[in-house]
Amino acid sequence: MSNTIIDTNFNFPGQKSLYKGKVRAVYNINEEELVMIATDRLSAFDVVMPKGIPYKGQILNQIATSMMKATEDLVPNWLTATPDPNVAVGHLCEPFKVEMVIRGYMSGHAAREYKAGKRMLCGVAMPEGMKENDKFPEPIITPATKAEMGDHDEDISSEDILKKGIVTEEDYIVLEDYTRKLFERGTEIAASRGLILVDTKYEFGKTKDGKIVLIDEIHTPDSSRYFYAEGYQERQDNNEAQKQLSKEFVRQWLIANDFQGLEGQTVPVMSDEYIETVSERYIELYENIMGEPFVKADVTNIQERIETNVLAYLK
Repeated sequence: MSNTIIDTNFNFPGQKSLYKGKVRAVYNINEEELVMIATDRLSAFDVVMPKGIPYKGQILNQIATSMMKATEDLVPNWLTATPDPNVAVGHLCEPFKVEMVIRGYMSGHAAREYKAGKRMLCGVAMPEGMKENDKFPEPIITPATKAEMGDHDEDISSEDILKKGIVTEEDYIVLEDYTRKLFERGTEIAASRGLILVDTKYEFGKTKDGKIVLIDEIHTPDSSRYFYAEGYQERQDNNEAQKQLSKEFVRQWLIANDFQGLEGQTVPVMSDEYIETVSERYIELYENIMGEPFVKADVTNIQERIETNVLAYLK
């Protein structure tokens, strides 16, 4: 089993605080910059799995930073440097407390809600007569409140976001506009690689000078769902499951092993063999999404490698 990074406890020069999310550790440097380290932790149903997935952090970080560069002409983002395969550095931002989820197809959570008889999701109507993985007439935005580690993200309507004062109306208009622009560009990039961008989520923050920017990750297999374009319509016509690129395969494995993050449920044991297959799937995701071979970083001592590269950057 390859070496993985599950936790970080660095102490960088000028470090003011450390925030640990489900997958990333974020170091505040001098109230100016953030050093974000993508670990190999795997989160599903808002629960962090006990074992790390080899190369997952590198994969997520490299996809996210590359996609930020591919969309920075449309939407400004927080990123300034990538000193290590697992690390992104950028402007300190005040994050908005909502995730902007956008769905082009009725899949995943939307399909589960639809199957349960619901026709409204986050205040948005879903047409009658749809089946799982059908394309929506237009992409729909279904925001979620941002959960702290271990808590569940919750669906929320734009109306409630404004009513509760979570985001001002002026800012929310920008968030929706940026979300649609990013999804359109992501859809184009995916199509050029034989993929369909099914749904995704974006997170935004405000810089010290009040500019709204894209933060966190973008178009990764953790934040997005992709289908293979080839054979999509045929599979829909035959009521077959879509061939997809996302971490949904992990969710399905957990469901099959009686775990959905509900109270009283225990996370099933993931064998080393199963973890190796998950790692291989993430590499497959990378190569399809990026359209290039994945180059494994040296994982002999990930902690030491990251520390050395970040310290060299901060000097």
